[in-house]
Amino acid sequence: MSISTDAPPVSRTAWSSWLLAIRPKTLPAAVSPVIVGCAVAWSLGAFAWLPALAAVSVALLLQMGANLANDVADFRAGADTVERLGPTRVTQSGLLSQRKVVVATAVVLGAATIPGLYLTWLGGPLFLIVGLLAILSAVAYTAGPKPFGYIGLGEVFVFVFFGPVAVVGTVFVMARETPGLAWLASIPMGCLITAILVVNNLRDIRTDKKAGKKTVAVRIGEIGARWEYALLLAVAYVVPLGMWIAGASPASILLPWATIPLAIVLIRNVWTVSGAALNTVLGSAARLCLWFAVALAVGIML
Repeated sequence: MSISTDAPPVSRTAWSSWLLAIRPKTLPAAVSPVIVGCAVAWSLGAFAWLPALAAVSVALLLQMGANLANDVADFRAGADTVERLGPTRVTQSGLLSQRKVVVATAVVLGAATIPGLYLTWLGGPLFLIVGLLAILSAVAYTAGPKPFGYIGLGEVFVFVFFGPVAVVGTVFVMARETPGLAWLASIPMGCLITAILVVNNLRDIRTDKKAGKKTVAVRIGEIGARWEYALLLAVAYVVPLGMWIAGASPASILLPWATIPLAIVLIRNVWTVSGAALNTVLGSAARLCLWFAVALAVGIML
């Protein structure tokens, strides 16, 4: 596949280019499941600051590493071209060379192993396996012979790693147990972060089709992707309600419902705008994830 390299370089400082590459707007969503996991550990009387900081560090570094890997891999695959509707990508735009981004990816993911080894020491050998799989997934999402994101498995991996793995894993390193509350609380987080990916893929349907990137959005079309987004948000809000009705949690577990107005606005926007206009929706979707996580964490701790 021929990849266009004719995009004129954008004038930026080296610092701003690297800041652009790590996509800081995605980072609040990355730490959201850790926040919820810490709240569950708090409710069990097992919260500890050092493991919490290590879990946050791993989440942030893995997300940054995934963003860097995605930047260069999508360019090499031809998914990022001059037709791109999303924010500027540093490799495609010529702001940073492919080699620099590849090296940065390795450095960032390597740095994630430092707090990761501490978590492995706390959680046991299983954490080493999970950590290696997380690093592999961060790269294999858009790179390798069969990238997950290119064959429609992006939602599955995002849900698993940002839902159960992040929330339950955070609880386990502190409490040495995996209570039902942790598993239940992981479902809304997995749904909300997966929903961010859905918006991204909805925006990029046209260019992804041209690049042969068969995301779920490409497979089910724009209307299907919009229903997918609405369903993920609906599940996120139904789970706390179900926990309360079943008597598994007090009424405080419904605190995330305070964010419903923002969710309604987002669903309406997803149904009414397309293309580059969805970039604004992406930022709001990440904020929804963070506010929901904070509200859920407070509800659990109360």
